[in-house]
Amino acid sequence: MGTKGRQIVGMDVDELIKLLNQAFADEWLAYYQYWIGAKVVKGPMKDAVASELVLHATEELAHADMLAMRIIQLGGTPIIDPKDWSKFSHCGYDAPVSAFVKDILAQNIKGEQCAIDVYQKLQMLVRDKDPVTYNIVLTILQQEVEHEEDLQALDEDLDSLMMSK
Repeated sequence: MGTKGRQIVGMDVDELIKLLNQAFADEWLAYYQYWIGAKVVKGPMKDAVASELVLHATEELAHADMLAMRIIQLGGTPIIDPKDWSKFSHCGYDAPVSAFVKDILAQNIKGEQCAIDVYQKLQMLVRDKDPVTYNIVLTILQQEVEHEEDLQALDEDLDSLMMSK
């Protein structure tokens, strides 16, 4: 990273890299959770849910990319061993042991709510200290809020479908 670029960060850069790596781990686990969920989901509206999960997986992978680039800009190294993702993750990973569409949606809604909490805290932490990281975190936070809304709308549609039968 450039010297001046590191100097403008008004906080402990190593601590920031640690926090960004935790979010990076979350994004990889979220990517996989969405990706595998789209493959195994069963039940009513499974095609609509699978399509949404694939879209979200793509966006989670883009989030991991943004975080990795920022970590590198700050002079750090993104977590390089996938075995460490669970160890450093805030939100963890819920294996889709039940492939029923309602359960898959519930798992992913829970994951998005955790991500929203993580990025809200990061946003508050870097708000006046690191404008570059702030903009990245704000972009991701906006998308995580959209993901939660999308999944909850699908869950409501599923409830309506099941009640009308």
